[in-house]
Amino acid sequence: MNQIDRHLRAGPSRSSAAFLFAASLCLAAVPALGATLSDWAYAIHEETLVLDAHADIVLPTTNKQYLGADGLSKSAPDKLAAGGVGAVVMSAAIGYGPRTADGDAAARAVIDEELAAVRTMVAANTDTLAITLSPDELTAARRAGKIGIILGFQNARALQGNVRAIDDLYAGGVRVFGLNHLGHNDFSDSSRPNFDGATGKFEVAEEHGGLSDLGKAAIARINALGGIVDVSQMSKNATLQTVALSSAPVIASHSNVQALSNVTRNLSDEEIDRISETGGVVCLAVFSAYLVDLSDADLLVRIKKVRQDASLPDGYSYPFELYWEINDPEKRTAFLTAMRATIGRSSVDRLIDHIDYIVQRIGIDHVGIGSDFNHGGGIDGFNDASEASNLTLGLAERGYRAEDIRKIWGGNFLRVWRDAQRRATDTIPAE
Repeated sequence: MNQIDRHLRAGPSRSSAAFLFAASLCLAAVPALGATLSDWAYAIHEETLVLDAHADIVLPTTNKQYLGADGLSKSAPDKLAAGGVGAVVMSAAIGYGPRTADGDAAARAVIDEELAAVRTMVAANTDTLAITLSPDELTAARRAGKIGIILGFQNARALQGNVRAIDDLYAGGVRVFGLNHLGHNDFSDSSRPNFDGATGKFEVAEEHGGLSDLGKAAIARINALGGIVDVSQMSKNATLQTVALSSAPVIASHSNVQALSNVTRNLSDEEIDRISETGGVVCLAVFSAYLVDLSDADLLVRIKKVRQDASLPDGYSYPFELYWEINDPEKRTAFLTAMRATIGRSSVDRLIDHIDYIVQRIGIDHVGIGSDFNHGGGIDGFNDASEASNLTLGLAERGYRAEDIRKIWGGNFLRVWRDAQRRATDTIPAE
């Protein structure tokens, strides 16, 4: 590995020499004569809007196993800068909880705490970070040398049964809205029905047959405001109904290909096709458990045994599911260690297999990247934001052109965002 190869894999710097070299190649569709592939990939990475469509927000209570080896966010400002990441959707998200007035209020309190944490982080780093409320603001932030922070929201349980709560979130800066996480809610069915440890049973596969009336109203409201609708974690029927109902293209902010990794959390070919037919984007997750190849019969047998040894159900939507049901910390750690050893860590190459599948099926205009950092995201070669350039190098090695790489990293997301705002029929002032 030469010096530039090592430099690229460590993450791009902002040296003047790098900028001069990037400027000489930034318009090139293919490597310039005499340039190595890694030289070219580094230059393209430097001048590309590298946008991560989904990372979770870190609180003091965030499980440390989701964070970096330093115990900090995998999308911390210094890691974003080291990786040349120019924008990230930081999503306020909650999982399953009691579907009661008190439970929903507690969920909203967590959402508010997470959004406040992002605002505090940006306020402490105004020279390098900016919350951006529109594509134009993001573009302006990048020109000023700042990383754009886009606020996201996930799990309509926190809306407390009130569609107009979307207005409050939008006024507070949220621009990406996903209705689901683990478990069904009053708005929509999830791709991952909740498991009740007390009864030993999962929720029904579908509660609403997709979207409820509340969910349909929520999609209409997000469209009216100009927000981006996010279908990740929705059930198949909910996704298809959302795509059909939405007046603007949708995204899946962090979802992979079910045909390559057969877990219910990933997207079927039908969902992928419909998202593309209306101009949407599938942002692939940097998440080993959603990239694993489950077509291997022997691997399935080994996965089943690890789950049985931990007294977990044989059924699952992805191999690690329900580890949180193991109350004994030592047994929980033993299960996670055994499952990781069984399925292994995924890689940049495997992630690009999923990118290739999307590109070959629906075209280069419909693929993006959503890391899911701080909630399980991280693979060999791309374990945190500082290693984002390794994906650019991998794409170059697979033969992707500069224009392709720019679309994958941020161009396609930006197009959807502009389209959502153009189609908006209502506006409210931001804070």
